[in-house]
Amino acid sequence: MLKVKRFQPAFPPLACRLPWLQLPPVSPELPSHHAATQRRAQASARLVAKGIALNAVLAAVKFAGGIFGHTYALIADGTESLLDILSSAMVWAGFRVASEPPDENHPYGHGKAEPLAALAVAVFIFAAAGWIGWRAIHEIITPHRGPHWLTLPLLAVVVVVKLWFSKRMNAAGTATGSTALGVEALHHYSDAVTSGAAFVGISIAVIGGKGWEAADDWAALLGCAVIAFNGSSMFSKALGDVMDTAVPQEFENEVRTIAMRIPGVRALDKCRVRKSGLSHLVDIQVRVDGEIPVREGHDIAHAVKDALLSSTAHAISDVSVHVEPMK
Repeated sequence: MLKVKRFQPAFPPLACRLPWLQLPPVSPELPSHHAATQRRAQASARLVAKGIALNAVLAAVKFAGGIFGHTYALIADGTESLLDILSSAMVWAGFRVASEPPDENHPYGHGKAEPLAALAVAVFIFAAAGWIGWRAIHEIITPHRGPHWLTLPLLAVVVVVKLWFSKRMNAAGTATGSTALGVEALHHYSDAVTSGAAFVGISIAVIGGKGWEAADDWAALLGCAVIAFNGSSMFSKALGDVMDTAVPQEFENEVRTIAMRIPGVRALDKCRVRKSGLSHLVDIQVRVDGEIPVREGHDIAHAVKDALLSSTAHAISDVSVHVEPMK
């Protein structure tokens, strides 16, 4: 019988080549809602690791194009890609911590590591925008050679790749409810915008010829303004998660609807929901018949908690139910 040899890839997976990219396995002893949160964190971390590899390749390509094509806009773009690697590494580390299950010191889990990483990246982006802007101004006031037209197709490829990866990461962030992935998606989109601005600037410099050599530097300056603007949006969103900003009213209404479906729940008082990384924590007060036994009220509270934890509409990792008697 002919024995077919299984194909072995020439290069092992990224996590195998870089052991520090490996994530802790999902513990089989974890409750299903905590295990689901851990799986989401690990899937997000793997996607961020792919972004790190992509930025490493693009940084090398941009630096080569910038040096041989005599354009600072591409060198600035390559520098930003290097900075992206560092910021993405912080996001990856945030997901790695967020994937750890609750423990004695962190009974609600480690989810806050995810928005904290996003907050750090937003601050990092502001610093990068300032540095690129300063260098662009220096190039504008310093006479230099004009860019080569061969840098244009290179930038076109970069824009397409970055837009594609940004869309993919944004879809993953929406599916998992991850602020950090949303920040990363916006970061990749900013890269596409700055590369597009560089494309326009270099095109003007090539077409304009002598006297238009600084057009790509002006494009780099415009790009850093876009980076700063997007950075403020990222910072605001990440800070909102850290400060426990209220979830959308639609989410709270869904939580109330699920709780009201439980037999024995007469009404609801307070309902507070806060985001904790890739999951949510719920504090809710339910009103029950004041004449029923304490044990029955306890069973109703447990039913509310179980219903919310098993809800698939939103990721909920912990529920605190307070029972109030109704006359």
